[in-house]
Amino acid sequence: MSRKFFDIIPPDKNQKFFEENGGFDYAKEIEKEEFSKNLRLSESGLKKRQGFCQKGNLFLRVRRTLFFCLFFLVLAGIFSFFVFSTVKIKILPNTKVSHFKTKVIVKIGNNKSDFQRNILAGRIFENQKSASREFPATGSVIKERKAEGIIRVFNNYSTSAQRWRPNTRFVSDKGKLFLSTKWEVIPGGHYSKGKFIAGFTDIKVRAAKAGEEYNIGPSTFSIPAFKGTPKYTYFYGKSFSPMTGGFRGEVSQVTKKDIEKAELILSGELKKEGRDFLKKTVPADYILLEPTIFQSITESNSSVKAGAEANSFDLRVKVKSQGIGFKKSEMDKFIQDFLVSNIPENQTFRKDSLKVAYSLSSENGSPVDILKSGKVVLSVEIEASIYQKMDLGEIKKALSGKSFKEAKTFLEDLPYIAKVKIESWPIVLRRRISDDINKIELKLDFGLD
Repeated sequence: MSRKFFDIIPPDKNQKFFEENGGFDYAKEIEKEEFSKNLRLSESGLKKRQGFCQKGNLFLRVRRTLFFCLFFLVLAGIFSFFVFSTVKIKILPNTKVSHFKTKVIVKIGNNKSDFQRNILAGRIFENQKSASREFPATGSVIKERKAEGIIRVFNNYSTSAQRWRPNTRFVSDKGKLFLSTKWEVIPGGHYSKGKFIAGFTDIKVRAAKAGEEYNIGPSTFSIPAFKGTPKYTYFYGKSFSPMTGGFRGEVSQVTKKDIEKAELILSGELKKEGRDFLKKTVPADYILLEPTIFQSITESNSSVKAGAEANSFDLRVKVKSQGIGFKKSEMDKFIQDFLVSNIPENQTFRKDSLKVAYSLSSENGSPVDILKSGKVVLSVEIEASIYQKMDLGEIKKALSGKSFKEAKTFLEDLPYIAKVKIESWPIVLRRRISDDINKIELKLDFGLD
């Protein structure tokens, strides 16, 4: 009988085989593996299906949210159209530039302005500034001075006193001639214990000529008038200190022009300082009239007089500054009252168009005269844009219910209106002005030019 071959071991033998090889059931393990694999595939498919469902739900939620937002916006737009919709109308009036001239008196001492009499209350502002400085002397002069000193004159001739006249000559042992300056009495000598003691006195002498060469040291002097007589050797002089003061040359000198120039420089600086100080310290609501500022030198003292010999000198100067001012707010009020009185009743003016220029009238004198009189007259020039008054309430009534085109035509046909601009909100939905005048904003706009 032929032998049979099996690809798979029969169960009984298979069981026996596995028991003989450690009891491992290979068929059961294969079944377990197949089951796990199928289970994993089932879980993966379930997760994918759940992901698709979640994405679908998110898309539906987003779509519903967008729908409700759009619906809300539409409702809000409709609500705003009927409740908040407004029309803004801007009008540019026809204007005419007009010029006016008048005069205003700024009066010092008046506590209150009188617009009807063209008088504004004025006030004096003042300050004082002082300074001192050293200035160089620019003058020069050829100066000669004679040396001077003291000589002790001895009388070794007799006991009788000698009276000598001024300009008595004394010659030093170096040959320098000096003269006495006044009458002098030379005492006589006397005897003591049989010995003759010479009399003496100290006298002031001055060199016969100027120059440094006469500034000699202690010397012995003879008297030329006694030359050739016995007195020549018995009358003599001695100096015990140098002769001083002798000079010949150019020295610096303070001139009148030096002092005047220094005063001009210093006072000029003080005047500028005083003027600037006035401008800075005037209250904010005040206008200082610069042409009225008067400045004067109240003190000017030099340390030396003109002609003095010096290399420099000190000068002290004091300057007083005064000026007249008035309140800007009162000038503005005067100008507004003036314009109201000088334009037709049915017209008014743009406050932002006002241009005012004022200057001192020719009838004023100098700043000194103004301060003395206590008043200053100003010439005032005024420029303003004039336009016709409008009753905006009546215009609103006339525009209510009209289409934008009708309203624009109506307004532009009015002779006192130059330009019109109509705006609405919401912009697209409304093309007609509301019947409710409270929803009409009407204003003048001079920026439409």
